[in-house]
Amino acid sequence: MSDYQLRNTVLNLLLRIDKDNGFSNLVIDSELKSGRVNPKDEGLLTEVVYGTIQRKLTLDYYIDSFVDSKKKLDDWVKMLLRMSIYQMVFLDKVPDHAIINEAVEIAKKRGHKGTASFVNGVLRNIQRKGVPDTAEIKNAAKRIAIETSHPEWLVERWTAAYGLETTKEMCLTNLNRKSVSIRVQPLKITRNEAMKALSEQGFEIRESVFSDQGIIIDKGNILKSDLFNDGFVTIQDQSSMLVAEMLNVEKEMHVLDACSAPGGKVTHIAEKMKNTGKIHAYDLHQKKVKLIDKKAADLQLSIIDAKAVDARLLQEEHEEESFDRIVVDAPCSGLGVLKGKPEIKYHKKESDINRLATIQLDILESVAPLLKKEGLLIYSTCTVDPQENEGVVNKFLDRNSNFSIDGRFFEELPSEIKSSPGITAAGLQLFPQTHETDGFFLTRFIKN
Repeated sequence: MSDYQLRNTVLNLLLRIDKDNGFSNLVIDSELKSGRVNPKDEGLLTEVVYGTIQRKLTLDYYIDSFVDSKKKLDDWVKMLLRMSIYQMVFLDKVPDHAIINEAVEIAKKRGHKGTASFVNGVLRNIQRKGVPDTAEIKNAAKRIAIETSHPEWLVERWTAAYGLETTKEMCLTNLNRKSVSIRVQPLKITRNEAMKALSEQGFEIRESVFSDQGIIIDKGNILKSDLFNDGFVTIQDQSSMLVAEMLNVEKEMHVLDACSAPGGKVTHIAEKMKNTGKIHAYDLHQKKVKLIDKKAADLQLSIIDAKAVDARLLQEEHEEESFDRIVVDAPCSGLGVLKGKPEIKYHKKESDINRLATIQLDILESVAPLLKKEGLLIYSTCTVDPQENEGVVNKFLDRNSNFSIDGRFFEELPSEIKSSPGITAAGLQLFPQTHETDGFFLTRFIKN
C-alpha cells in the first residue's frame, strides 16, 4: 500500500466513523483484519484514525483560525484537513512536506484543482504560522473543552460534579489510549502460566490488581497470540473484572445477568462458578446475544443460557426470589470509555443522560423482586456521570426499603483500590486517570 493509498484509507475510515456513527475500534479492527493494510502501516493508520477523532474539536478550532467561517467545506475536505493537521501538530513520524503533498494529491483526485489549491494553502499557512494558542481562551471550561476536545457542556457538567482539576485530569487522560488488559480462563490455564507464555513470545506484561485473573499488556498484539485464539485468555478492561470479583458467587448458584452483551462479565462469573450451576444472560438484541454465545463457546463455558429479552420484562421470565446473585451492568452513556471510543463524546447530549438514568432505574426495580433474601445485586456502568451512578443508586434505595448497600463491599475491594478518590457511600467511581482503566462505577446491594 502506497503512502497515498494509506492516507486515502485513513480518510475513508474517518468518514465512516463520523457519518455512519461507527465505533472507531470496530471500524479499525475490521480494516486491519481485511489484509489490505501492510503490517508496517498498521500502527500509523491506527494512530491517525484514533488521534484525529480524539482531537476533533481541537483540530476544528485550528481550522477555524485559517478558513473563512462563511466558506462551506465538504465533509471529506474538512476531514482531510483534520487528519493532516493532526499529523503535523501531534506526530513527528512523517515530515510536514510529505503530509501536505499527500493531502493535495487526495484533494486533486477526490475534488478538482481548486480544492487541491485550497487544501495546499491552508496547510502551508499552518506550517508557516503555527496553530493558535489556546491559552488565550479566558473561560476555563471552554479552554479545557478546546484543548482536550470534549464538548463544553460535558466539561461544565463534570466540573459541577467533581471540580475543575479532576475534570481537566479526566479530559487529558481520555486523549491517551490505555494498555489492553486480558483475563485468563482459569479452568484452562493459570495466570502465571499465561504470563510465562506471553513473556516468551515477546509481550511486555504486568499483573492486574483488580483480579487475580487479570493481566495488563504494555507491548504486543494479543489478537495475534495463540492464547487468545485458542480461548485461554479474553480481552476485558480491568475495571469490569471487578463485577465478577465482587459478586461473591459460589459453585451451583443460580445467577441472573440482566444486560449481558457482549459477554465479558458473564463468562467471568461462569469461570468463578467453576462452570457449575446456572446463569441466565439477557440482552435486548438477538444480534448481541450471539456475541454472548460466541464468547462462552470460545472459553468453553456451558452454564450460560443467553436470550434476547428486555431486562425490564424479566419478571415475565422468572419467578420472584429465583436468583442468588444478580448483575445489572446497565445501558449507559459510555462516558467512561472515551479512551477507546472517543467518538462517543460528540454524539451524546444531556437529554440522553436523563433518558438513560430512567431506564437504569426501571431495570433495577424490575429485577429486584427476582433476588432471594440475603442475595447480592451488583449495579455497574461504564460512565462517570453521577446522575447515572449515585443518582440511580439513591433513588433505588429510596423506593426499595428492603435493599441496602452491602457494607462488606467496601471492605472486600482490592487493597490498592480502597483509597480511590471516587469512593462514596453509594459505591465506587473509578476515574480513567486513577488506575489506568476505563471510567467505571459499581456498587453492591444486599436484599434484607
